Amino acid sequence: MNSMLSAILALISAIIAVFSFLQYQKTASALYLIGTLIFLLAALGLGAMFLSGRVNKTEDIHITE
Repeated sequence: MNSMLSAILALISAIIAVFSFLQYQKTASALYLIGTLIFLLAALGLGAMFLSGRVNKTEDIHITE
């Protein structure tokens, strides 16, 4: 998956998680709490995929440089 796509999806998932949590605070519905947890996990997973793709895997880094 493209790293920019992962970043955009992580940002959207985080926004939806915040919105869902705010709705949960207003209504105390379990559906919003479950949605918050699902979108929070999605945001964390996609953010980790984005950050792991940013590592330079082709160039060796040595202590002596």
